[in-house]
Amino acid sequence: MGRKAPLILLSLPALGSLFLFVLYPFLDVLRFSTWDWSGLADPTPVGLENYQNLLQDPAFWGSLWVTLKFMLLALPLFVGLSLALAVALEGAPYERLAKGLLFLPGLVTLGGATLSWYTLFTPEYGALAQFLPIPPWDREGFWALLMVVLFTLWRHLGYGVLVASARLKAIPKTLLEAAYVDGAGPFEAFRYVVLPLMRPAVAFLLVVGTILSLQSYAAVFLLTRGGPYGATRVLGYYLYEAGFENFRLGYAAAITVVILLLTLLFAYAQLRLLRHGGE
Repeated sequence: MGRKAPLILLSLPALGSLFLFVLYPFLDVLRFSTWDWSGLADPTPVGLENYQNLLQDPAFWGSLWVTLKFMLLALPLFVGLSLALAVALEGAPYERLAKGLLFLPGLVTLGGATLSWYTLFTPEYGALAQFLPIPPWDREGFWALLMVVLFTLWRHLGYGVLVASARLKAIPKTLLEAAYVDGAGPFEAFRYVVLPLMRPAVAFLLVVGTILSLQSYAAVFLLTRGGPYGATRVLGYYLYEAGFENFRLGYAAAITVVILLLTLLFAYAQLRLLRHGGE
């Protein structure tokens, strides 16, 4: 115990921050989720009624389905493009410049970025609509969802490339040289040497991509407002509607808890799948 005492003391600031900024807010949200509360009147305890109503709410299931479609579109593209671009840029003379340009959209303020996209890609009067056929994403649900996916990728792809590139540079060059000596081509070397060693980066990108997908809100709010006809009403935007448009803060807290549980479930399942896939 004497040897562990300094370690415990040194970890107290981190543990205190974790409790103050993560655990305590989550416990508070759990408490709110058992209330019928508009934010104006006094809350009324209702137990698990909000969760029961949530499971019977067609709008919730519709937004969950939209969120899953968003994830099925965005997650493979995010992971696949991050790996592909990291491999393609490795060792190139313009590698640093290209990575800087890819990372740049993440530094632009979200409001300015969405305003730029809206100005460029609006089908009727957008700047690019004069030269390119822009799909009617303001009227058709599939194209609206695809627009939000592309905007999300544009914002976060640079981060994914940096994560994949960092892991790629940690792979010893001697392993690739040995593979080439044994007669492997570039594709075989990537498949049997590089890709298995990239597993930790793939796992991290899957978790990050899942969090981005399940907790997406800002791009939907600023680009489509959940439309057209609810085609982009992801869980995050449904949470906003319940809490700040319909003033059902207890119900919104229950949605928050469900989103967190779904995020943890998907992340855990992906990590288990990757772990067993490597055995």
